[in-house]
Amino acid sequence: MASVSVLRMDGTEVGSVQLSPEVFEASMNPTVVKEVIVGLRNAKRQGNAETKTRKEVRGGGAKPYRQKGTGNARRGSTREPHLRGGGVVFGPHKRSYRQGVTSALRRQAIRCLLSDRAQEGAIAVLEELQFDTPKTQRFADMKAKVAPESRRTLIITAEPNRNALLSARNLPRVYMSTADDLNALDLADVTRVVIEKEALSKLESRLAKRVKAKETEQ
Repeated sequence: MASVSVLRMDGTEVGSVQLSPEVFEASMNPTVVKEVIVGLRNAKRQGNAETKTRKEVRGGGAKPYRQKGTGNARRGSTREPHLRGGGVVFGPHKRSYRQGVTSALRRQAIRCLLSDRAQEGAIAVLEELQFDTPKTQRFADMKAKVAPESRRTLIITAEPNRNALLSARNLPRVYMSTADDLNALDLADVTRVVIEKEALSKLESRLAKRVKAKETEQ
């Protein structure tokens, strides 16, 4: 069982905490991680693109000219797809891009990514994230001490922290999430994960596999 130092906001070490092997020592499954990330990205797509077919375009009810004797091609409507102002044959229509991804797969993907970050030594535990008022400079100083030399940092809190969120939103490549809202897409591109100590227990209980014990018949 791996242990991680618990840090204060000023970077001083105040103890250590044991990480759950079920959550932070899971084997990597790239197939599951890719499936979940693709599903989350597709769920963000709006799917609002819309074109009109020939029957939906306004006009074109009358025959533009007589069938024979003009020397032109035969035309039954001015809204034919190959004419200007006509309908679109194979254009896009409103649709949903959502994919069915089970909650078990979502949890497994988070465990895989957290375990990968733990193996790289990119997990830090923060004793408490407390901001009385929004202060970007104070947040930047804290981030520099808790997660130094990190290109993209994710901070996980136990509960929504409005002052901390307002302090962090102007900092580039700093992201925030709660233990209940964390998903694989949040963890995919970050190089450092900072978890509030109270959020760590909530995260471990949420990501437990919940395997039911089966009674064996003798």
